[in-house]
Amino acid sequence: MDMQPTIKATEAELEILNVLWAQGPATVKEVHEQLALTKDTGYTTTLKLMQNMLEKQLVSRDATSKKHVYQAIVNRELAQGQAVQQLIKTMFNGSAMQLVAQALGNHKPNKAELELIREYLDKKTNE
Repeated sequence: MDMQPTIKATEAELEILNVLWAQGPATVKEVHEQLALTKDTGYTTTLKLMQNMLEKQLVSRDATSKKHVYQAIVNRELAQGQAVQQLIKTMFNGSAMQLVAQALGNHKPNKAELELIREYLDKKTNE
């Protein structure tokens, strides 16, 4: 069995990873500017988090130029999958159905989302 590395990231680290996944390699300043659009956080906090993430091997850093450029080295889908599995296990007693019911109950999907959900369920049913 192929063992995937476990991704242990805090909520704040996941926010940084989301920025790096969305825009690709970036400096601390660039990441901080993105985060500052939605939350009040200090530059030094962002810097420290990214340094911790480097130690945890969540990101890599290119230090060949004056500005250090960070890049996510963990796979987005793997991180999302592990987070969902942990959420199902701890919050929903192992029930994916309860997670889906809660998600759909708290977020009204639009018609396009519902169609994608139906297509996904049809695909899973026929596997």
